[in-house]
Amino acid sequence: MTLPLSGLLIVSLEQAVAAPMCTCRLADAGARVIKIERPEGDFARFYDDFAHGECSYFVWLNRGKESVVLDLGLAADKALLEAMLKRADVFVQNLKPGTVGKLGFPIARLRRDYPRLICCSISGFGESGPYAKRKAYDLLIQAEVGLASITGTTEPSRVGVSVVDVATGMNAYEAILEALIARQTSGEGAALSLSMFDAMADWMTVPLLQHDAGKPPQRVGLTHASIAPYGAFPTRDGAEVLIGVQNDREWRVLAEKVLGDAALAADPGFATNHDRVRRRAEVDRRIAVISSTLDAAALMQKLAVAEIAFARVNDTAELARHPHLRRISVETPSGPVSYPAPAREPSAARRYGPVPALGQHTESVRAEFTVAPVAAK
Repeated sequence: MTLPLSGLLIVSLEQAVAAPMCTCRLADAGARVIKIERPEGDFARFYDDFAHGECSYFVWLNRGKESVVLDLGLAADKALLEAMLKRADVFVQNLKPGTVGKLGFPIARLRRDYPRLICCSISGFGESGPYAKRKAYDLLIQAEVGLASITGTTEPSRVGVSVVDVATGMNAYEAILEALIARQTSGEGAALSLSMFDAMADWMTVPLLQHDAGKPPQRVGLTHASIAPYGAFPTRDGAEVLIGVQNDREWRVLAEKVLGDAALAADPGFATNHDRVRRRAEVDRRIAVISSTLDAAALMQKLAVAEIAFARVNDTAELARHPHLRRISVETPSGPVSYPAPAREPSAARRYGPVPALGQHTESVRAEFTVAPVAAK
């Protein structure tokens, strides 16, 4: 099967999570991705060793790439990178703003010398502005953009996965695909700049609009700030089931068909979502009184029959055996690792490339891109 990006060359001077997320998706789609690593390697290789001795982050985000170790303080390695960029379709980098220019590869010069090249720079706060020079990592941006302030219960909390990095990487992937489509018509590359702050500020639009309206959101744990009932309720066998009602009709169905309380369904004091949010404690108490008399399976069966949205509050052990979890198996230097498949389910079976060892492709790429000197006559 010919993949959508087959034939494209991506050169990525990347580390950590955001840029590798972007280039992983490009590799999945068929592009050739050459990952440039410093001599000591991408530091995300060493966050943990939980995937058969490999780092879980690195195994997740670096399948299907070639690893080339370069010391960009050396003239020969700079020349090799230049030779790769000369042939590349896309250059991705997430070094601190200004660093790539100091190394001899300013984006403006690359765009001038290689007009078809698409350059994508990923940073914490963008290329300019008062915070541009700051180091920025996922949790720092979660704090800076206010996400932590609306997460958790009694105190600010981080989201349990690297949402800032993931969002930024996917935004970069999207921007590169748009630039590739535009290049088909114009013949011109592009200079793209994406920041982690912008990626998460976009996700914070609703909380910010609520603040602007004088209703700043509060930390509500595993409930919804704007909808009631929408939260987790206890069951007799010690589980929790999250119930989400989206409109007033569903509330009446929940009250009558699941809770068995026709009077509650008809009570005008609970008739609208605004009423129920205002009386959230009472709404939650009335539901919990009934839910706690039922085992989780029985409660979920009643909710399913009534067509009320629900979810069991699972942990990672339950995710591991979830009936909807699709997995892929990826080869690594220490053996195959199985983990969740990408969200898009392809129409045909897709193979995913191996995770490279540090510098595994250095010599072959050096031989491919180094021009032999012409012998004197």
